[in-house]
Amino acid sequence: MEYYKNISYMISHLFLMAFFYFFIMHRYTKRKTAVLCFFSFLILCILDCFKLNFFPDSNLCYVIVTVVQILVTQLSGMLISKQRNSKVLFIGLSASNYVIAGSIAACVLHICTGSIPLSLVGSIAVHLFLLIFLYCRLREICFKYYENEHLKGPWKLCLIPVFFYCSFCFIAFFPYTLYEYPNNIPGILVFILTMFVSYVIVLQYVEGESIRNDMYWKNMLSESYIRGLERQYALVEQSQKRLQILRHDMRHYAELINTLLNQGETAEIRNIVRHITDVADESRVVTYCDNLVVNTILANTAEKARSLAVELKFKLRIEKELPVNCYEFAAVLANLFENAFLCIKEYEKQNRYVDAKIHCTKEYLLIHMKNKCDREVLFDSATGLPKSKNGKNHGLGMQSVLSFSNRIGGTIGCYCENGFFTILLHAKF
Repeated sequence: MEYYKNISYMISHLFLMAFFYFFIMHRYTKRKTAVLCFFSFLILCILDCFKLNFFPDSNLCYVIVTVVQILVTQLSGMLISKQRNSKVLFIGLSASNYVIAGSIAACVLHICTGSIPLSLVGSIAVHLFLLIFLYCRLREICFKYYENEHLKGPWKLCLIPVFFYCSFCFIAFFPYTLYEYPNNIPGILVFILTMFVSYVIVLQYVEGESIRNDMYWKNMLSESYIRGLERQYALVEQSQKRLQILRHDMRHYAELINTLLNQGETAEIRNIVRHITDVADESRVVTYCDNLVVNTILANTAEKARSLAVELKFKLRIEKELPVNCYEFAAVLANLFENAFLCIKEYEKQNRYVDAKIHCTKEYLLIHMKNKCDREVLFDSATGLPKSKNGKNHGLGMQSVLSFSNRIGGTIGCYCENGFFTILLHAKF
């Protein structure tokens, strides 16, 4: 019987690490992640020996070892995860619940059939079925929840898998097992079904919230894009009117120039030519790049910079067809410029400027921005990016930039030194 428990627990730990490997986005390479999961599996199996083989009759040992195993399990999830937050903890705790549900199913099979080989085969089959089913149906939802920077993962959401796990343990394993009270089998099976239904509802809610958040940010960008197009249209109309007036007045200017030529007033003629040139320049609509969406955002940014008396020093190389989503790229630029403007708007006029080198070609993406900053900047220890001092619901712009960088496989970094803040985003395609 003891070897049966050891093998059953080993099967559970194996599938638990498989859940972690497939449902948590990796911080490291696949090989390194697999090695870390294997070492966690070995630690869990060694700890099992204490409560199953060395001190099988000690309830205290069972409790202490179980608590240590829980800590090792969840810390393993945090270790391999690209991000380390409540979302990862929720996924890790949920994985433990699905695994314990498979273990209970194996226990029920053993009680009903009395066959150890059949129960072990059934255990593997149930675990495998759950893994494949969840991989096909819920993995994408989990990744969307994991990646959505705008959708916060509240810590209280983790209470759902915690209470399910505790209920499973107290009903099926401790202090009395299903072997001692087989009448609990119908109740525990219904409880497993309740857990599955609950998780489906919770994850559908999370998916709905993710979709609503995505729609909100897309609508925000679309509104900005539409407003930019309206401004561009107004500028074109204004430019056309000025040029019409200039064309109408050119006959008068020509007569005036001829008169001044006869009088030898060359200085006054230069003033007239300069005036005509200035009117023509004012009528010119600036085009920053060939991509309509990005050009609209840059035009909006330039207009806002003029209203704040901020000097923009552009070095642009942006192709008409971009290798990235043009709306997401435009949103990144809008967020970075907005942060820069917020930082420098209170400075003296000579310090209100932003150096922006923006390249986006088929080969690479480069965003290098620099602005004056002589105040303290708080950096997030996990991402290395600045975080807002204004608390909740602030700092979403940098989170959006980080999410974009992760999606395109880019690298992002920033630093503040010698009174200047610099941020660099680079990706090679």
